[in-house]
Amino acid sequence: MRKLAFLLALCAGAATAEPTSDGQGAVLRALDKTSGTTIDLSVPNGQIASIGLLKIVLNECRYPQGNPSGDAYAEMEVSETGRAGTVFSGWMIASAPALNAMEHQRYDIWVMRCITS
Repeated sequence: MRKLAFLLALCAGAATAEPTSDGQGAVLRALDKTSGTTIDLSVPNGQIASIGLLKIVLNECRYPQGNPSGDAYAEMEVSETGRAGTVFSGWMIASAPALNAMEHQRYDIWVMRCITS
């Protein structure tokens, strides 16, 4: 029974795949948990943005084809100066920031939208 439920869920997810377009970059929002301030960052694809000791590399931003104001998906890497490895590496989804959230003691970062022009 579990196998059947898993297969049905898998098929339902595959049926909802939507074609996407590539944005030229993304608008990210950063929250400084210490001061409570937010900052919006416009980051072109392949470029680096900084906030505090964090370096954010935006690799790609996608949005639903024909709907630039639709849900944005951004692939990025976040590293911290003086710390080995990455703080975050992967895709973030604008409509579900908690789905694949960055874990950091001072900052939260999430995707707002793709830059289309």
